[in-house]
Amino acid sequence: MRILIIGGTRFIGVYLTQLLVEAGHEVVLFNRGNRPAPSLQGVGQIIGDRTDATQLKAKLAQESFDVIFDNNGRELTDTQPLAEIFQGRVQHFVYMSSAGVYLKSDQLPHVEGDAVDPQSRHKGKHETEAYLMQQGLPFTSIRPTYIYGPRNYNELESWFFERIVRDRPLPIPGNGMHITQLGHVKDLAQAMTQVVGNKKAIGQIYNISGDRFVTFDGLARACAVAAGKSPDSLKIVHYDPKKFDFGKRKAFPMRVQHFFASVHKAQTELDWQPEYNLISGLNDSLENDYLPSGRDKADVDFSVDEEILKAV
Repeated sequence: MRILIIGGTRFIGVYLTQLLVEAGHEVVLFNRGNRPAPSLQGVGQIIGDRTDATQLKAKLAQESFDVIFDNNGRELTDTQPLAEIFQGRVQHFVYMSSAGVYLKSDQLPHVEGDAVDPQSRHKGKHETEAYLMQQGLPFTSIRPTYIYGPRNYNELESWFFERIVRDRPLPIPGNGMHITQLGHVKDLAQAMTQVVGNKKAIGQIYNISGDRFVTFDGLARACAVAAGKSPDSLKIVHYDPKKFDFGKRKAFPMRVQHFFASVHKAQTELDWQPEYNLISGLNDSLENDYLPSGRDKADVDFSVDEEILKAV
């Protein structure tokens, strides 16, 4: 199949591109060209700005693809021009949404079909899902929870590693018992490849993440184990985040709430299973990204930590 990936040079797209090429597909990336495309045989690149609808049409209207992966559309205005160009001309349109669209609930884990939060910062993603469904496009939507692994440009596992490798205390909000969920980026990409050619996936939404849940404190201990340290050696300090005004500064990399979703539907309908457990995935991130990049020796601003520790 000839497959278009919007993005493809940062995080998810790199893994997705590699897996699709290994499966024998022809892959074309559409992006600004600010980063080099993966150096794989069979990968093409079209340089353009997806936020410019006129440019998007000029660059893509004459192109033909079997499958489109829209990995970085955040608002409906990002995706609508792309969908209009390929309306009736594509076998499958795969959209990267987020489990962040779900409304907070007393009943967990979140499952596909749960109510969404109209005030969520990810509401644009749900609006896009609704549009794709309304237009009758052969779409599938992917809703990951927290994504981690090598190449992660969001501060997530690195927040824990930066403190653990320096033997610093870890200020964790609440009592450390909030339950959350992480999914390795390669497992996410693998699930996405298994959408391709799967007629069951048309018109469906899938939560994709790891198949286990973990507390904040448990995540800190898992990071310690991945780093070769005793989890008992950690100094975890709990605090009430409501007693602080951090402004725009970020004190902790995860939302302070229970946040996890069932991946049963994806496992069943996509015949998919995560390859990584939490420890092996964190170790992969540490050994193949965090340490080789020298972040363990870099200067880090711990001023927010110090403010919390001083108050506590």
